[in-house]
Amino acid sequence: MGVTEPRIDPRIALAVAVLAVSTSAILVRWSAAAASVAAFYRVLLTTALLAPLALGRHRSAFGRLSRRDVLAAAATGVALAIHFAAWFESLAWTSVAASVTLVQCQPLFVAVGAWALLDERVTRGTTAGILVAIGGIVVMSVGELLGGGAIGPRPLYGNALALVGGVMAAGYVLAGRSLRQRFPLIPYVTVVYGVAAICLLGFVVVSGHPVTGYPPQEWSLFLAMAVGPGVFGHTVLNWALAHVESSMVSVSLLGEPVGSALLALLLLAEIPGPSTVAGGAVVLVGIGVVARSRAVGATPAD
Repeated sequence: MGVTEPRIDPRIALAVAVLAVSTSAILVRWSAAAASVAAFYRVLLTTALLAPLALGRHRSAFGRLSRRDVLAAAATGVALAIHFAAWFESLAWTSVAASVTLVQCQPLFVAVGAWALLDERVTRGTTAGILVAIGGIVVMSVGELLGGGAIGPRPLYGNALALVGGVMAAGYVLAGRSLRQRFPLIPYVTVVYGVAAICLLGFVVVSGHPVTGYPPQEWSLFLAMAVGPGVFGHTVLNWALAHVESSMVSVSLLGEPVGSALLALLLLAEIPGPSTVAGGAVVLVGIGVVARSRAVGATPAD
């Protein structure tokens, strides 16, 4: 209610967004830059692309930011920065399929965080979904411990980093929930991405990686990360949330691990092992159950 009819079919926008985010892991793998550098430029260039629109159409919104809003934006941006840094790094150590599946565990951590921090009720369906997903993670990890076709020099370490990325993505959602409900989309993501870019620049400097001096191919990849997964991916997904049920968006995002795994097969010749496929499928079922359950149990204010 109160939302005007969009000129673009949200379902088409959602499909485009899922396809766009599915390319993220491939672009990161193609880049020879350090993970923190790639993450920094993805976020920085996304911010640069959105800032003119935010300042041109929503300049007055920035004047409404209170001190509390600034703190919320800062916390959200820090969580987003750690999410990108951890997840990009995970792709150097484990398979695309495992990394993208595990980082998509965000709805599980959102459910737990909302219960622990916001006193939201946890339904039986949510609990069941979390347990199912944990079972899938165990299957994936045990299979890799036993050498079940694991990909990457340190798959368990990479998987752990991907889970950290999922936890931080949940923190990004929870920290920014109130601000996002009161602030227009484009200025909201511009502020949060800006904070994340500053944090990621700090990671780059502390790690001793060069900030400049990369060849044209790397700059092309950084820009592709910003335009594809950044603008057409996550920003369009945020737009879709205003026009379709959150459960539809959450469940649609389960297509990202599938899309990324297929792209990795076609473009990187990366074939995930049986434990990764089996465990990943169970994880996705669990995430889907949680997403559906939380949507059914949500109040209109959510």
